[in-house]
Amino acid sequence: MKIGFDNDKYLSMQSEHIRQRINQFDNKLYLEFGGKLFDDYHASRVLPGFAPDSKLRMLMQLSDHAEIVIVISAGDIEKNKVRGDLGITYDIDVLRLIDSFRGRGFYVGSVVITQYSGQNSANKYKDKLEKLGIKVYLHYPIEGYPSNIPLIVSDEGYGKNQYIETTRPLVVVTAPGPGSGKMATCLSQLYHEHKRGVHAGYAKFETFPIWNIPLKHPVNLAYEAATADLNDVNMIDPFHLDAYGVTTVNYNRDVEIFPVLSAIFERIFGQCPYQSPTDMGVNMAGNCIIDDEACKEASKQEILRRYYQAIDGQAEGTRTQEEVFKLELLMKQAHISTDDRKVTSAALIRAEVTGAPAAALELEDGRMITGKTSDLLGASAALLLNTLKELAEIPHETHVISPASIEPIQKLKTAYLGSKNPRLHTDEVLIALSSSAATSGVAKKALEQLPKLKGCQVHSSVMLSSVDRTIFQKLAVQLTCEPVYEHKKLY
Repeated sequence: MKIGFDNDKYLSMQSEHIRQRINQFDNKLYLEFGGKLFDDYHASRVLPGFAPDSKLRMLMQLSDHAEIVIVISAGDIEKNKVRGDLGITYDIDVLRLIDSFRGRGFYVGSVVITQYSGQNSANKYKDKLEKLGIKVYLHYPIEGYPSNIPLIVSDEGYGKNQYIETTRPLVVVTAPGPGSGKMATCLSQLYHEHKRGVHAGYAKFETFPIWNIPLKHPVNLAYEAATADLNDVNMIDPFHLDAYGVTTVNYNRDVEIFPVLSAIFERIFGQCPYQSPTDMGVNMAGNCIIDDEACKEASKQEILRRYYQAIDGQAEGTRTQEEVFKLELLMKQAHISTDDRKVTSAALIRAEVTGAPAAALELEDGRMITGKTSDLLGASAALLLNTLKELAEIPHETHVISPASIEPIQKLKTAYLGSKNPRLHTDEVLIALSSSAATSGVAKKALEQLPKLKGCQVHSSVMLSSVDRTIFQKLAVQLTCEPVYEHKKLY
């Protein structure tokens, strides 16, 4: 992979910039942390060289000065809201986050339940956390939020919220997902700190959009693609342009809310410490791009992958036509089409030649490997074996798994487990390969190539089963599929 981002420079520059922001206030900064803290794979895909745990590693450089506050909405507890990427509810994810932070040496100070109005599920959750020794604070709905500023910034507004006891200069406010109330929690704390004579500060840390690269740069367009379902729109920050005469990029929700935030700051402090939404941010990622062309190309591929995810979802009934339209518009703005994804044409050509589902994989050096459907293997399973043999320099005609060892697995599937499809999925092929590796040096050599698949591009001429998609995800392969079912059966 061609590196386009200097991760070491980012860790150093970002942590230093946050230290400087802390010093601008009374050695107390509430940092609203947007996006994913632990596994930011989107950033690592569009900024090649960005490590998925970069933000966490950056915070670890500040761990002695930082504590974590995790925010969850009572409404999300009530309706059992689920994180789409992990498949777990927000209330369970809070526990996962606490364990993850503590496992890395961070101090988790408390959990805040926002929008609390006596919900029974929130009460039970509060009791559960407190029995686990976790401090819990309650924040309440404010009528007319966010426009009724006189009420918001009063003892009946923010003042009614429980004050969160914190002990360290940097308070990182994070949450399982968007809409949890992170910003409101930070602003409520500013009000309480001011009443206690502490001039605390607020800042926002989100990686995207990157404020100091062009509005229509593919990296920023890829962020819009990632949030197409939310209908977020990148835009020039008009407040920054007016204040400084400098063009910067922000997104619609922060620009729309800034006049309200500014008024709240003025009500608390007498004046707003920031002239624009861009001023509030602390993101240094744009300063660490070292190969702009590499990042542009990686981002264009990300937009195409998001497009395929949307049209596949539309075929399955989980995505909307509006989301597809938004992604098609972004593709036009990035001057790309599906023809710019090389594995797509390779897979479709192989499918046309064989008259059956096929798949293709592009190695990092540009070599293209394909797999076809056979009596023994599905196309994706065949592709996986063909790629491992190519990487291990094993002749194509050599069997790394003997047909004799595949047949018992097929019999198990059809005769005993009731499957109508005798062909092996990718997980079954990997199990068979690992079993063969115990006695076959060739199979062992093929199996050892698995880590080399990370970051490779794959395309299938049909939508894959959840099993195959999961295996490719675990191998960190970047998969797309045509929005076509392999079978036309209704059940």
